[in-house]
Amino acid sequence: MLRPRVIACLDVKDGRVVKGTKFVDLRDVGDPVELAHRYEEEGADEIVFLDISASHEGRGTLLETVRRTAEVLFIPLTVGGGVRTEHDMNALLRAGADKVSVNSGAVRDPEVLTRGARLFGSQCVVASIDAARSAEGAHGPGWYHHTHGGRKRTELEAVRWARECAERGAGEILLTSMDRDGVRTGYDLELTRAVGEAVSVPVIASGGAGAAEHLRDGFVEGGADAVLLAGILHDGLTTVTALKEALAGWGIPVRPAPAAPATAEGGAP
Repeated sequence: MLRPRVIACLDVKDGRVVKGTKFVDLRDVGDPVELAHRYEEEGADEIVFLDISASHEGRGTLLETVRRTAEVLFIPLTVGGGVRTEHDMNALLRAGADKVSVNSGAVRDPEVLTRGARLFGSQCVVASIDAARSAEGAHGPGWYHHTHGGRKRTELEAVRWARECAERGAGEILLTSMDRDGVRTGYDLELTRAVGEAVSVPVIASGGAGAAEHLRDGFVEGGADAVLLAGILHDGLTTVTALKEALAGWGIPVRPAPAAPATAEGGAP
């Protein structure tokens, strides 16, 4: 069984990592290659690279930026954005991705999940769900899935859609609460728990991480298999190392962060 994973996310626009609040007010926070390398050194279990404007702009993912990022990593890299077909998946896997995340493309053609799983294995196919709570919708009150970087709401209720994605072949669900994105008040535990109970594949909780306690709650109360974070790392408020140490102190069996390198004299820096 996989250990609980701590995943660093790079939302990329025009080749630069950006961060916002509730999918708007984006600001530049750095170079994807440099940040990916830094977070791996701090102990991140995986990196997620999302080209957040690819679907909206009607283009594929920036393959050269993916290649540059993959070249510096020894941990799994998930890449998403602008994935419409199994050919897009193949291009990203050949560029160095270990997994491919599909959002808008799966809404338009759900069978792309099945074809991708058949060709590359379900472990390579991640269904990305951007969910926001709504009092109204085709299935009544609930969380509804959005596409095109959160710009377009669908009538797909998020829990039902997650179940369908898993049934069609997705080996993992990347679940982002749009209501919590960038707010740093904690993950939407109710949403995370509901999706986790509906599917038999791993669920990554995303949107809302602001402190180590939020990661712990995502695992313990939300039942997440992995937690994803971005802003608190990009802004230097904490490190993956510190977060993992806190989680280990609470008895969460995360993979240990790497030890600090020794100095020339043999001691810790």
